[in-house]
Amino acid sequence: MTLPLQGVTVLDLSRLLPGPFCSQMLADFGAEVIKVEDTGRGDYLRDFPPKLGKYSSLYYSVNRNKKSIKLDLKQPEGKDAFRRLVATSDVVLEGFRPGVMDKLGLGYEELKKVNPRIIYCAITGYGLNGPYKLAAGHDINYLNYSAISSLFGEKDGKPAMGDIQIADIGGGAQMGVISILLALQARQHTGRGQLCDVAMMDGVVSWLPFVLGRLAVGEEASRGTGLLAGGYACYQIYPTRDGRYVSLGALEDKFWATFCTRLGKEDFIPIQMDLSRQQEMIEELNAILSQKTQAEWVEFFAQDDICFSPVCTMKEAAHNPQVRHREMIYDTVVEGKNIMLPGIPVKLSDTPGAIKATFPEQGEHSNEILGRLGYKAEEIAELAAKGII
Repeated sequence: MTLPLQGVTVLDLSRLLPGPFCSQMLADFGAEVIKVEDTGRGDYLRDFPPKLGKYSSLYYSVNRNKKSIKLDLKQPEGKDAFRRLVATSDVVLEGFRPGVMDKLGLGYEELKKVNPRIIYCAITGYGLNGPYKLAAGHDINYLNYSAISSLFGEKDGKPAMGDIQIADIGGGAQMGVISILLALQARQHTGRGQLCDVAMMDGVVSWLPFVLGRLAVGEEASRGTGLLAGGYACYQIYPTRDGRYVSLGALEDKFWATFCTRLGKEDFIPIQMDLSRQQEMIEELNAILSQKTQAEWVEFFAQDDICFSPVCTMKEAAHNPQVRHREMIYDTVVEGKNIMLPGIPVKLSDTPGAIKATFPEQGEHSNEILGRLGYKAEEIAELAAKGII
């Protein structure tokens, strides 16, 4: 079976999460992804806790289906090898601060002279221009600048932090995939590559259409008060007797009516959207739902079509029958230990993605890749002796 990106070669100079997650998605659909790593630590995600054995379990989660070459891009021979790689590749992906690759003489303007068809994707925190372009940042900072953090958490409480890298993955990695695919499609018409400027902060700001829409009429979203943010009884998380939680998403009046009827609270049905009555309803429903365990409430509402669900732990979600049916958890063995990897979220009927649970050692494929570029065995040995690879 031919995968959609078969024949596309991606040179991935990125490390940690956004870039590697982006290139892994491309690899799952057939792209040859070559991690271009320095001759020092390389992708230091390998060293992050928790260790599965030799490497971090986090490294395995975003680096499947790839190859690796070591190159010292500060040395002339390393630059030359990289340019030769670019000449036969389709995509360069990097996650450095703006200007780093330019200083090496390997920025987009130089590389397009080597290969006019090259697509150069830079994933940065704040973008390649603007007053923040050189500022340091991580996921938490992009979420704070974009106001997303201010929208999570309970009313009058501090903003909530979740153990999910929203800006890194949603604003950076996935926007990177989209930009690369769009550029590949455009190249079919123009014959030329282009620069993809992907900023993680841009990505998460683009997720705010409804919030921005409300600003237009003078209504600013606030933590724990909006219809979808915990301010209404019909769209809420409630505690249960065993210290767990259940969630209700009964926005439509038919769902709300069924829920209230099942609990014997028909008097709540007509006041579903009455803002002045929300706290009263929330408090009473808190008291009612605290009388049974989470499992008991799940069973109680099992036959009711009301958008009701338990708040699951990660272990529970990983074994959820829907998650398993959709093959969103991939079980494999790494370093003699069982590990769960995320599956492929995009389901294509004719050319579905494929997971190969292979994870490159730093520089594992250097000889193979350089040989493919025309380097002779003695030349490769000389580069290795000089520490270039």
